[in-house]
Amino acid sequence: MSHVLVNVAWPYANGPRHIGHVAGFGVPSDVYARYERMKGNDVLMVSGTDEHGTPILVEAEKEGVTAQELANRYNRVIAKDLCDLGLSYDLFTRTTTGNHEHVVQEMFKQCLENGYIYKGTQQVAISPSTGRTLPDRYIEGTCPICGAEGARGDQCDACGNELDPDELINPVSKINGETPRFEQTEHYFLDLPALAEANKAWLETRKGWRTNVINFSLGLFKEVKPRAITRDIDWGIPVPVKGWIDNPNKKLYVWFDAVIGYLSASIEWARRQGDPEKWREWWNDPSCPAYYFMGKDNITFHSQIWPSEMLAYNGQGSKGGETGPMGPLNMPEQVVASEFMTMEGKKFSSSRGIVIYVKDILSRYPVDAVRYYISVAGPESSDSDFTWAEFVRHNNEELASSWGNLVNRVANLINKNFGEIPALDEDSMTDEDRGLLEETSAAFDVVGSSIETHHQKHALAEAMRVVGDINKYISSTEPWKIKDDPARLGTVLHVAAQAVSDANHLLAPFLPHSAQKVWEALGGTGTFSPLPELREVEDLDKPGFTYPIITGDYELGVNVHPWKSEPIEVGAPVAKPTPIFAKIPTEAVAEELARFDEALAARRAAEAERLAAEKAKLAAESDGDAAAAEDAKSAE
Repeated sequence: MSHVLVNVAWPYANGPRHIGHVAGFGVPSDVYARYERMKGNDVLMVSGTDEHGTPILVEAEKEGVTAQELANRYNRVIAKDLCDLGLSYDLFTRTTTGNHEHVVQEMFKQCLENGYIYKGTQQVAISPSTGRTLPDRYIEGTCPICGAEGARGDQCDACGNELDPDELINPVSKINGETPRFEQTEHYFLDLPALAEANKAWLETRKGWRTNVINFSLGLFKEVKPRAITRDIDWGIPVPVKGWIDNPNKKLYVWFDAVIGYLSASIEWARRQGDPEKWREWWNDPSCPAYYFMGKDNITFHSQIWPSEMLAYNGQGSKGGETGPMGPLNMPEQVVASEFMTMEGKKFSSSRGIVIYVKDILSRYPVDAVRYYISVAGPESSDSDFTWAEFVRHNNEELASSWGNLVNRVANLINKNFGEIPALDEDSMTDEDRGLLEETSAAFDVVGSSIETHHQKHALAEAMRVVGDINKYISSTEPWKIKDDPARLGTVLHVAAQAVSDANHLLAPFLPHSAQKVWEALGGTGTFSPLPELREVEDLDKPGFTYPIITGDYELGVNVHPWKSEPIEVGAPVAKPTPIFAKIPTEAVAEELARFDEALAARRAAEAERLAAEKAKLAAESDGDAAAAEDAKSAE
């Protein structure tokens, strides 16, 4: 048995997650983790909500609540949505825990001691109306490198170059459209240039990465600059340096602390297991591979920033240094980044109302129908488009008509003719029978190889091809016509049931909820495909601070079945089946499009009203300042 670390991108806690998000980080990571567990490997799958940074403050102010209250609310919303989606985390936590703060500060101090963090000054964008630091991503302008409009203050998506906000041409705040002012303030920087050679050398050893990911990652090293890791902000992790630790307006910034969450979540998991050092089996053993799942907008942080932080902590950059007490930390085995998913041809955007929230789609449709569509049509290596028409078509033609109907036909035939799994009569077996069982057994290697190399679309296509061949076998053997030959009928239905069981194993990582139902439909008992659970816990270091975690028990041979053909149990009772997958009425497409148009119109009207109120407020303040100035002049 090997250890496998599955690190899943941390969803930002400023709102509920939509389908585009979970198509990138959620379902692909869960498919992989479930497969590795079925292979017999000891998987640790971790993540949580990312809760620091200015965007949280901006949203909290908009809603009239504190940043912590906002984070608490969306932590619960997101955790429930991801649990309902069946994502089998060993621990899904959050970044406002005492444990996370401690681990981040330990990382900072060792990187500082090794010389890879230093103090300097930087131009910082300030909102003239609030006096608050503006986050880089909330500033847009023209890219100074390629001239593209809409470049952000941290990166231009058009050319992929990293930017600083003051480099933008004609920068404006996305919050209210005002032009920011820039002030020189003191900050701590991560010395990326001192880590670039080691970081790039590591990247050049990577094999099997998606072409778009490795090319983009290597392109980050054409020009490397230090990056400030602190901000003038009162929401975040205190900077563990004398003179800074008690400063309420200087914090470590979100992008520095969030990626450390993979490590802190693993440590929290171990502490909650009652074995505080157990996390080291995944982080300090160089033979343990670590896979990181995310959307492509997070590649920079996982192939440059986080590896640089680990190299700095390990003392492996150009300045040398000592490895800290948590190290040596393993570098990523692979950054598995998906492309973007659009919605009906439009880019997903919660702020613009172009969105399908996880909670909403799961309230109307079966969870495995959603997982299936994400898996079969998701943005694995190229951008893809979510359309309601295709969602309904894939469910109806593939899940309901092909797979679901197959399970029901076989279970119904067995129930009517035997009431239990019939015995296999070797003497009545044909080459067709043997050929089908050989095919389903061989499919484990084919499908498994594709999942291992992160070609999940191909894996699912192969599994469904097997389903198609089982359907052909049923049509060819026509078991309903051989009732006068019980031995032959029993053999055909035994072979069909065994093949369906094999296909269910192949599909289980993709369709865990229905896999349990298929298992039970063929007489199986106990848990076949374990699901995660939400559990309310108290913070390990901050008494009274409670929050939900996603966790679960996943153990091969106990509630996880192996990645191989398991002989079905002769004599297991098979009841009259009920449909496992239902067809979605085609009218749902028009209903969903109408619902989307209504929601979009309402969102745009509300946003226009908010902006108008903001402008009116700024105008009133401006008029008030002018009047005050006139009064002062008159007094003179």
